This record gives sequence, structure tokens and C-alpha cells, in this order.
Amino acid sequence: MAKRVAVVLSGCGLHDGSEIHEASAILVHLSRAGAKVQMFAPNADQMHVINHCDGKPTEEKRNILQESARIARGDITELDKLDVSAFDAAILPGGYGVGKNLSDWAVNNKDFTVQPLVEKLIKAFHKAGKPLGMCCISPILAAKILPDCELTMGQDQESEMWPYTRAVGALKEMGCKHVNTNVEEAHVDAKNKLVSTCAFMCNAPIHKVFDGIGVMVIKTLQLA
Repeated sequence: MAKRVAVVLSGCGLHDGSEIHEASAILVHLSRAGAKVQMFAPNADQMHVINHCDGKPTEEKRNILQESARIARGDITELDKLDVSAFDAAILPGGYGVGKNLSDWAVNNKDFTVQPLVEKLIKAFHKAGKPLGMCCISPILAAKILPDCELTMGQDQESEMWPYTRAVGALKEMGCKHVNTNVEEAHVDAKNKLVSTCAFMCNAPIHKVFDGIGVMVIKTLQLA
């Protein structure tokens, strides 16, 4: 029987929403595995809008749900309609929308709060013993809510290939165990049914990021 997977988006675009390549990779690997997918996003305003040409904020206001619909080709559902009992697993791609729209991590670092609907979703899947797949920065959400968990964001020593280790430090400060992995790998926390991979936390070729996300998706489905 096909696994039913909820994919939770945070907008459309690296700097103010879901990382598009990560979201697309997740959907491709889920499709290849025969999973039945439904996409969700909060119906709320983004923290801000970034011009992706120069990386600077604009005066625009955009809605997270409407922006996420670009990735979902219009087939998107408000996050408050997500019924955990209807799904076997949930997966959250990365992108700065995780820290700006699904939480305020981008502003408050380790003292951040998770958006209530997202916190409710993570707690509900965890309580039901259903797996959560996460990539790039999205594991920071699980770190806040499940502080004894094991997660990966890649490597914890900063280098040209691994420029985003500040997030790993925040994860550790919240009481989580960080497991160093390479870009084509995923880590499984069997106790908490969390599967994570670094994705674009690594300056790696896109095909390697794609492959690592594939490992995360398959391991998530295996736990479902």
C-alpha cells in the first residue's frame, strides 16, 4: 500500500521560503517510491520578501501559502487542515523560510520559538510514532521541540564546503546530539523516528544534494 506523506512548505525560494531544489528533490524521490503526497503550508504572511537577485529585502508582502502553491503547482492545503491520522510520515524541506516563517530562528537563534501549527504537527507525529524527514536547516525545528534527539546538518567544523556550522552549534546548545555526515548520507534517530540530511548546508554539487535527499526520503518511508 502506498505510503501517505505530508510535505510541509514555508514559501518559495531559498532566502524567504522553501529551498526549491530541496522541495523538488523530495517530491521526485517520493514519486519514485510510489508515495501519495499532499503539500501543506501556513496561511500567513512571510516574515519578509527577499529579492533573490541581490539578497536584499523588498517592501512587498507575500503569503506563505500562496508562495508555496508555486512549488505545489496549485495543489496546496492550509497547514491547520493537516490530520496526522491520515498520513504515515511528514517531510520538511529546508530554506530560510524554516527560520523565518515556520519559526523565528533567523532572528532569535537558539532562543527562538516554533510557529504553533508547526510545533503541533511535530509533536503529533512524534506522539503517534510516525517518522519525520528533515533536510538542510529544518532539523532545527525538531531540536527545539525534541531536545534529546539525534540530528544531522552535515559537519560541525566550518570550512569552505561547510559554511553554515553556526546552526549546528545552536542545535547542540539546545541539547541535541549532532551526528556528522556527508552530503550523500542521512542520519536516522530510530528512537524518535527522525531522519535528517544536510542538503545545501554543504557547498556540494546539486546531484550530490539530490542523492542525499533521496537517502533521507527512503529511510523515512522505511520507518513509516
